[in-house]
Amino acid sequence: MTDTLKKAIESNAKGPRQATADGVTVQQHSLKDQIAADQYLADKEVAKNPARALMRVKIVAPGTV
Repeated sequence: MTDTLKKAIESNAKGPRQATADGVTVQQHSLKDQIAADQYLADKEVAKNPARALMRVKIVAPGTV
């Protein structure tokens, strides 16, 4: 589902925000709203499995090899 949403956001970003043809006007959600929706769905997916939210990192002090 998120792959479809990413493709939709990409295609909407390439297209016009508003189009008019034969007296019919079509307007889509702003790109900011679409990105916010994508972030919300990603956060919702992570919330299903809290262990996925944790990230393992290796901390290296500056100046050491």
